[in-house]
Amino acid sequence: MSTLPALLDAVLVVSLVLLGISAVLVVVRLLRGPTGLDRLVALDVLVAEFLCGLVAYAALTGDSALVPVVVAISLVGFLGSTTVARFVRRGTDR
Repeated sequence: MSTLPALLDAVLVVSLVLLGISAVLVVVRLLRGPTGLDRLVALDVLVAEFLCGLVAYAALTGDSALVPVVVAISLVGFLGSTTVARFVRRGTDR
């Protein structure tokens, strides 16, 4: 009898808890960020943490239906980040 599945489940649960704690800290930064750019970076980190949480949950439950959701959200997050970076850079070039 192998203890690997039980160990993997424990690691996934611990990582979900740590992601939740980290998400709370990022939300604090999102609300208190001194500049708009800090808030945007915090929002980008929050999207990344949400994606990591979805992947960990999918691995924990064995649900492969979340894979297209993760891909779609990651594409939206990437496009949003690059769009904001482009507008910020365009604003400093003037």
